[in-house]
Amino acid sequence: MADTYTSISGDTWDLISFKVYGDERYLDRLILANPAHAYLVRLPAGLVLTVPEIPTPDTSPNLPPWRRP
Repeated sequence: MADTYTSISGDTWDLISFKVYGDERYLDRLILANPAHAYLVRLPAGLVLTVPEIPTPDTSPNLPPWRRP
């Protein structure tokens, strides 16, 4: 189940991604989960966004080097 995040003044997609996931690279998932707001660069305060879950990477030692996180 997806969580939500309520934006504050000055939030951007990459900043929200860092706040909720600890990494900016998941901003595309946030945008895809919130298509009505995809055109925004800076989000207004009070916007409730859907925060999708990110799959946990497989950290098995048997993975080839190019598949390891």
